Amino acid sequence: MRTLRFFLVSLCALAFVLTAGAQQKNAAQDKPCSRGDYRLLDFWVGDWSLTWPDSPGTPAGNGTNKISRTLDNCVIQELFEADKPVSLHGMSLSTFDKATAKWKQTWVDNSGSYLDFVGDVHDDSAIFMRDAKDKDGNPIKQRMVYKNYNKDEFDWSWERSEDGGATWKVMWPIHYTRLSRAKVKEKEQGQKKAPWYKQW
Repeated sequence: MRTLRFFLVSLCALAFVLTAGAQQKNAAQDKPCSRGDYRLLDFWVGDWSLTWPDSPGTPAGNGTNKISRTLDNCVIQELFEADKPVSLHGMSLSTFDKATAKWKQTWVDNSGSYLDFVGDVHDDSAIFMRDAKDKDGNPIKQRMVYKNYNKDEFDWSWERSEDGGATWKVMWPIHYTRLSRAKVKEKEQGQKKAPWYKQW
């Protein structure tokens, strides 16, 4: 009788362990942002060196951008830094909106700008767009285009349309080059002060 009781208790314990393990595995797999459309911006994640030529939007310069996943991969966080020739520090948050099947991005920076975008991300490009007005109050369209991307580099451009999107003018083209771990460490050690986003 004791042997049967021990067998039954052991069987129940084994069933509990297996069920708990399966539930943990399913919980990990069922995180809403772990796959599919939520991972389409993964090409952007990492530490980047940025360079750009003279353009209508800004003079030639360089900067860095740190892109990371947060909130269980549901949000892509951008931390942008450029000090020469102009100082621009900013950040954005991007996420996939399942209800509209669109990406949404919000940008803020040290010039007081607030920009909100709606985007589509594909295997070979991504476009985030918004409606705006020029300095005279005329309606224009603005967009960011990510293209030519591979594991270690891609091109980004800030563009403007004054004819409802029929034609576009590139205002600010940026080339991204991925920083190696050694370069990231060297950059962090060489900073005289903490980055702006760590000074809060």
